[in-house]
Amino acid sequence: MASPYPTDSTSQQHQAPYTPLPTAGESSQNQSSTLVSQPTRRADELARKDRTLTEFMLMLDDYEPLIPNEVTDYYLQRAGFECEDVRLKRLLSLAAQKFVSDIASDAYQHARIRTNAQPAARSRQNAVDKAGGVAGPSMSSKDKSKTTLTMEDLAAALNEYGINARKPDFYL
Repeated sequence: MASPYPTDSTSQQHQAPYTPLPTAGESSQNQSSTLVSQPTRRADELARKDRTLTEFMLMLDDYEPLIPNEVTDYYLQRAGFECEDVRLKRLLSLAAQKFVSDIASDAYQHARIRTNAQPAARSRQNAVDKAGGVAGPSMSSKDKSKTTLTMEDLAAALNEYGINARKPDFYL
């Protein structure tokens, strides 16, 4: 039966196949048995994820994280977490390692932005100093390639993760 709606070849490629609904005279049992026997896309995806998770947990048996197991055990004990599965502890250690790595990477990016913004300010300052007769410090190529991480960079990176690491403005 032809459709009254105009169709083109691209729209037909992305449409799901048509399955007719059972009429009042047909048994819905025949259709439900065919639907159960065919694996669904969702079931395939869940099975693949389970296999992937199982393989990943087996890989954790041989993996030694950068954070030692004793340190992980100590902090898990302080938090009240009790578990004898070494793989789960290593998974938590790996998550902590990734968290610290992300913070360090973000802090490095803040430091690079800060150091790239400074030469323009320094060149303006040097021009003012030279006009006034006082020579300012010049920027060497060694200074440009060296990046120093400051507490302000780290505090800005931690602030992105909702951690306040800034010192109070005034000390009493």
